[in-house]
Amino acid sequence: MNEPQLTIEKYVLGPFQTNAYILTNPETGQSIVIDPGMEPAALLRALEGKNIVAILLTHAHLDHIGGLNQVRALTGAPVYIHPLEQSWLTDPDLNGSTRWNLSEPIVCEPAEHELADGQTLELAGLTIRVLHTPGHSPGSCSFVVGQHCFGGDVLFAQSIGRTDLPGGNFETLMISIQDKLFELDDDTIVYPGHGPKTTIEAEKLYNPFVTGLLR
Repeated sequence: MNEPQLTIEKYVLGPFQTNAYILTNPETGQSIVIDPGMEPAALLRALEGKNIVAILLTHAHLDHIGGLNQVRALTGAPVYIHPLEQSWLTDPDLNGSTRWNLSEPIVCEPAEHELADGQTLELAGLTIRVLHTPGHSPGSCSFVVGQHCFGGDVLFAQSIGRTDLPGGNFETLMISIQDKLFELDDDTIVYPGHGPKTTIEAEKLYNPFVTGLLR
C-alpha cells in the first residue's frame, strides 16, 4: 500500500533557532507536531483549526520542549518521548533550562506515552517508525515516515549534534548515525532539529564528521 501524501511545515523557533514540524495527512485531516520549541507563537498560529493527534519529542532539551505546555493546552494532544528522558520534562535541571537566563525554568507534565526502539506508531493515518538514536542525549529518537526522517539533533547538514551536554557521548552518537540512520535508504530526507534539511546520501558523501564511518 502506498504511503499517504504528507504535508510538512517547518517553523524556526526561539533563540536556538529550533525546527518545529507539523506533519499533516490530507487523507485523514489529522496532524502531528514534532518538537514544539521555545517562543512558539508562529507554531501556535499555524495549529489553529488543525486536528492534532500527537506531539512527538525527539528529545527533551529546553529548546525542543519550550513550547510544549502551550501546544498541549491548545491541542489536548498526547505526548510521546523515550523513557530515558521522561523525567527531563518535569525537571528543569535535566532539560537544561536552569542553565539559561529564562524568565522561568521549563517544567512540563510527564508524557502520556513512552517510545521504544523499533516501535511502529500508527498516528494520523501515518506509519511512523521509531529509532532510538542516542548520543546527543540519552533518549534521542528519530521518527521515520516513508522517505522522511525527523532526527532531532543527531545528524545535521554537514554536521552532527553536540555531545558535550550532560548525557551526551560522541562514540554513542557515531554508532547511532552508522547503525540506524545510515541504514536508511540514501534518498531518505533528513529533517534536523536545526538548520536545513538534507539527505542520507548527501551526508554519507559530504559530512566531514562521519566520513570515517564509511571506510
